[in-house]
Amino acid sequence: MNKAEITRITEKERYNIDDLRAVFAYLRGENGCPWDRVQTHETIRKDLIEETYEVIEAIDNGDSTLMREELGDLLLQVVFHAGIEEEAGRFNLDDVINDLTYKLISRHTHVFGDTEADDPDKAIDAWEAAKKIEKKDRKTVIDSMNAVPPALPALMRGQKVIKKATKDGFDAAELAKNGADSLRTLADMIEGKCSVDNTAPISESLMTVCAYAQLNGADSEELLTKHITKFIESYK
Repeated sequence: MNKAEITRITEKERYNIDDLRAVFAYLRGENGCPWDRVQTHETIRKDLIEETYEVIEAIDNGDSTLMREELGDLLLQVVFHAGIEEEAGRFNLDDVINDLTYKLISRHTHVFGDTEADDPDKAIDAWEAAKKIEKKDRKTVIDSMNAVPPALPALMRGQKVIKKATKDGFDAAELAKNGADSLRTLADMIEGKCSVDNTAPISESLMTVCAYAQLNGADSEELLTKHITKFIESYK
């Protein structure tokens, strides 16, 4: 893209996705930004995580103005990563959009196909069933649990792993019940009744919380996030 073309875009009063892609490509080009040109997937990896949490903060605060801004910052991360891949000749943003649209159609068999789902739970089941057929999924439950991204916050990952296991017949109630022993041991450690050299009761207790939250339809990550905010506000 030459200077005249990019000038024409910058003078517009309102931009669209094509303008965003053009501006990004120019920033990565010879006459663009020195910082943008040298970024890689690895150097901006943390930005993707941070922008995601800033969107979540806007949602939690019910701030639509901030949400609009933060969603734009998150979209930039998608454009950035897709743009880097396009430069390498592997895929581009159009491919990402195409694949996503295909997924929305193929996984919603209860909307675009013959499957019936009259409530949210059945809709999720239909999505998972379509996913298995589409991927010819013959994975074991261990494969499914390993597929939960390790980069997720630990409480969120723990609860998702337990959810995957329960679909295979794992008894989350038994885990929560057995975990009560770890909670009691942790209580003894806190009260100084036993050694604190062993950290296993701490990690086991956290997993117990994940299991109990899953059983009761709660979100352990969300609950802890809210409690941390409450804790901070208690010092005001």
